[in-house]
Amino acid sequence: MSILKEALESGKFGVTAEMAPPKGYDFSEQMEAAALLNGKVHGVNVTDMQSASLKASSLGLCIKLKEAGIEPILQMTGRDRNRMAIMGDILSAAAFGIDTMLALTGDHPVVGDCGESKPVYDLDSVGILKMLTKMEETNCDCGGNEIAGGAPKFYKGASVTPVYDPIELQINKLRQKVENGAMYIQTQGIFDLDVFKRFLEKVDAAGIKTHIMAGIIPLKAAGMARYMNENVPGIAVPQDMIDKLAAAAAEGKEKGVKGLPMQLGIEMAAEMIARIQDEKLCDGVHIMAIGAEKNVPTILEKAGVKI
Repeated sequence: MSILKEALESGKFGVTAEMAPPKGYDFSEQMEAAALLNGKVHGVNVTDMQSASLKASSLGLCIKLKEAGIEPILQMTGRDRNRMAIMGDILSAAAFGIDTMLALTGDHPVVGDCGESKPVYDLDSVGILKMLTKMEETNCDCGGNEIAGGAPKFYKGASVTPVYDPIELQINKLRQKVENGAMYIQTQGIFDLDVFKRFLEKVDAAGIKTHIMAGIIPLKAAGMARYMNENVPGIAVPQDMIDKLAAAAAEGKEKGVKGLPMQLGIEMAAEMIARIQDEKLCDGVHIMAIGAEKNVPTILEKAGVKI
């Protein structure tokens, strides 16, 4: 059984991390970070060419993680594959014991680093979930043909953006994802718990029942926060956080101490996670450290979170 499924469905506070495959074929850096996460999280999302930037495949790194005894979560986007290719990768993942996945539509190639690539979008995130749920129910592939040995069962997830206008569009899309098989939801990064609470209230009012994991992005610098506010949809870092990071940078420069903004970002992320758990706001957290996965155990320790 999926370790994440077992945790969430037994009422435990779920914790997942995220990492990107390399822009190459040497996985050693990712595996070093993953070893530090072993026993600290219920799963590690492996991104699928996030931001439409070419990397090694999610499936490849997922297999390496699984072989190392670390629970991988396969991300699968509809941008680069038609339904046959998606189902082929899913069947291959199952052959390696991978049983947790996250369905995404995927950013358009025009925003990435291979702009001449042609998008596929045969299925969006809802379509991927619907296809896999039907596969599990019928033991048949996307063409209606019986799958040898029976269909694999996956713990299927999806994403949602709590900061969105109008939020009703996200609520409606969330409903579609859950109705088509999403059993857990990871959110875009949140920085304002009051805004997040209002989003959760709307989810409850809509009668949507699923496990929601709050997305946590540890900030590294004020510039990073400003860049995300300006360029990443669904991200809204409050100005007071940006000001604190800028002040930490200024203090570090004055004292000749490096890394103060990153340390502050770790503290802010830990404080937010602790509040989410203490106030029982949702079912868990998904930590997106964006290249600083080695900091995740420290964040969890400071937050007082143990799996």
